[in-house]
Amino acid sequence: MEQHSEGRKTALAALIIGIAMVCCCGVLVGGFLSYKSQAGHSIAATGSASVNFDSDLVVWRGYFTAEAATSKNAYDKIKKEAALVKDYLTENGISEDEIVFNSVDISENYDYDYDDYGNMISSRLTGYSLQQGVVVSSGKIEAVEKISRDISSLLDSGVEFNSYSPEYYCTTLDDVKLDLIEKATENARERIRIIASQSGARVGKLISSNRGVFQITAAN
Repeated sequence: MEQHSEGRKTALAALIIGIAMVCCCGVLVGGFLSYKSQAGHSIAATGSASVNFDSDLVVWRGYFTAEAATSKNAYDKIKKEAALVKDYLTENGISEDEIVFNSVDISENYDYDYDDYGNMISSRLTGYSLQQGVVVSSGKIEAVEKISRDISSLLDSGVEFNSYSPEYYCTTLDDVKLDLIEKATENARERIRIIASQSGARVGKLISSNRGVFQITAAN
C-alpha cells in the first residue's frame, strides 16, 4: 500500500480545507495488483494515480454579537445587525437561498462583589449578550473568498462580526475516485508488464487486487 502526498494539509473524506485564494486540490490513490506469470509464479506491483481538480462548493461561517442593558434592546440590536449582514452578502453577489442564519444565543451579564477573603457576597445583573451565526454555502468560490477577506464595511457599520476561514468541497468526488481507480489499476498493470517482459515471462490471469488509500491535499 503506497501513500502519496502533494501538500502539507490533509482533509478527511470529501472535506477540502482551502487557504486564502487556494481552492485547487489534488487527489491521489494507490492500488495493488498481483498477476500469475507463465511459470506459475506471481508478480505484484503497486500502481498510483493523481489528478488536480477545483472545488465547486465553498462554505463560509461567521458570527456577530450585540450587548444591551435589557434583553429587548439587545435583541433589537442583533436584528439590525443581521439585516446589515444580509445586505452585505447580497450586495456582493450572494443570493438569499445561499444564506442561513442560526438561532440567537443569549446570556446574562453580571457584576460580582467580593469580601476581603475573596468570597462572593453579592451579584447584580448588568445586561445581556446575544450572538448569532451565519453560514454561506455557494458555488461562487471567488465571490465568497472576497467577502471572507474584506468585512471592513460591516465593522464600519458597527457590526461586531467574526469570520472563520472558508471550507472547500468537491461535490463530484465520487466520479474523481472512479477515474483514479481506473488510472491506478492501469499503472500497476503496465509496471507488471514491463517487469515480465524484461524477465522473459508472460503475464497471465489476475490473482488479486486491492485498492489503496485516497488522499486529498491542498495544491502546492
